[in-house]
Amino acid sequence: MRVLAVDTTTSRGSLAVVGAEGVLAEVRVTAPDGHSRWLLSAVDVALRGLGLRPRDLDGFAVTTGPGSFTGLRVGLSSVQGLALACGARCVGLPSLDVLALAAAGSAPRIVALVDAFRGEVYAGAYDRLGGLDGDYRVGPLEGVLDGLPPGTAFVGDGVGRHREGIRAAVAAPVFPEVDLFLAATLGREALERLTRGDGGSPADLRALYLRGADIRLPTR
Repeated sequence: MRVLAVDTTTSRGSLAVVGAEGVLAEVRVTAPDGHSRWLLSAVDVALRGLGLRPRDLDGFAVTTGPGSFTGLRVGLSSVQGLALACGARCVGLPSLDVLALAAAGSAPRIVALVDAFRGEVYAGAYDRLGGLDGDYRVGPLEGVLDGLPPGTAFVGDGVGRHREGIRAAVAAPVFPEVDLFLAATLGREALERLTRGDGGSPADLRALYLRGADIRLPTR
């Protein structure tokens, strides 16, 4: 079984083709201005390099957010289009979940943080195995840190900016080294789920926004 996984939720975009043998191909792009210019051409290059066509894939996976509105739409629509054309199943996972799965086993409590700008973070709290414990949230870091036990692990691009604040609020925090290009981790998890018979229709994929669109109405 082979799966194509895509992550375009932040400026760190990536795609990976994953099989039982491991990661077969991977593309990483840092694109602050968006991912629409490279994604589909990179899919083509990766598959051609492996001697595969889209119909040779058994499934697709995509991160569903939270993150950039434009990035989410690019990733979701691209995966939906490819999967519909191929008649393949899809797995959609929040980027926070993928971060937590990458850090599974690092601490009894794991908190995934993604920079939401405006001084806020997207956050999710997880158990040792990366299972979500509670709800996803967006807001100031202080509200996320309240009541966390000593030794909590923190992962994600929201950690770098807030490391000192975390250390001041949580005793003995842990900062595991986790790859912030998420497609390979997503692909491995999706492969396991699809092998078990999980996954659904591409039409079932839904974005996890957490926050409304930042739209400014024109002034008269």
